[in-house]
Amino acid sequence: MASSRGVIGAVMMIALVFAIISPAVVASHSPAPAPALSSDGTSIDQGIAYVLMLAALVLTYLIHPLDASSHIFF
Repeated sequence: MASSRGVIGAVMMIALVFAIISPAVVASHSPAPAPALSSDGTSIDQGIAYVLMLAALVLTYLIHPLDASSHIFF
């Protein structure tokens, strides 16, 4: 009984030492964090341009049947 307590105590001490040292070892081997993303606005401008082109296309196809028909709506 006494020897099992000694083994358990030794295992607990090793686990404690490992728990204290392990984060420092992992942190020393981890790569540097990635630099922050910076946007120069070109992707935002391109997104706005795509939305405007889509709106122009939709309006063109909505207005075109009104021009081609013989009915007067307005």
